[in-house]
Amino acid sequence: MELTGLMDKLKLEFLPDNLDSLCEQASKRDLGYREFLVEALSTEWAGRHQKGLESRLRQARLPWIKTIEQFDFSFQPSIDRKVVRELSGGGFADRGENIILLGPPGVGKTHIAIALGVKAAEAGHRVLFLSLEQMMIKLKKAQLENRLDRQLQQLTYPKVLIIDEVGYLPLDRDEASLFFRLITRRYEKASTILTSNKGFVDWGEVFNDQVIATAILDRLLHHSTTLNIKGESYRLKEKKKAGLFAGDQLTKKKQHIGAKS
Repeated sequence: MELTGLMDKLKLEFLPDNLDSLCEQASKRDLGYREFLVEALSTEWAGRHQKGLESRLRQARLPWIKTIEQFDFSFQPSIDRKVVRELSGGGFADRGENIILLGPPGVGKTHIAIALGVKAAEAGHRVLFLSLEQMMIKLKKAQLENRLDRQLQQLTYPKVLIIDEVGYLPLDRDEASLFFRLITRRYEKASTILTSNKGFVDWGEVFNDQVIATAILDRLLHHSTTLNIKGESYRLKEKKKAGLFAGDQLTKKKQHIGAKS
């Protein structure tokens, strides 16, 4: 059987296109049979891994791709870089641990959540990103159509579920109950990354029920890491520098008058 036929039967997708180049390089470097075989199989594996990663990232529905390397830690010194580096290793997903990112708008919560989701996808895990509003729409629609159990099960499949913007809009008690049911389904089975602009003491208000809020926190925090980010909005940084806010303009005017006097 010819080599091309063998590669086709073995369903090798990426080695055929690179084989001539690999043979040429192997000849120049005087590689042995075993070394050449390692390089050939590594080429096939790298191609398959990249294809799988691209598929997982599409399925994750991330609003954009962000990495930990792109994050400006110098602007948010309150973040413990060591903790973020450890989380980047992806062990949290293997162990089914949760990550809660707290802080005011614009401090980088969503960036870090997405970046950790990308790391999980690179490690081969299934990831899904939803804002709390998107998730509530899904669950409420499923409830109306008598397929809630199936929808909850579908949201349990991703190894890492990112729920963004918890706390920006209050939930009614029925919505809070749906949220609780999802967290209970995922408890100790899969990881949830959650971002919120509200501290834990305010979650009773967010979920419109202190008992449900406590039950949700009990499950989320049992195996988890919490990052409380304190600082200014990164998005508004440049605008403030340019003096586009009334308070900044007033401050600059006073400084200018003071310099003249």
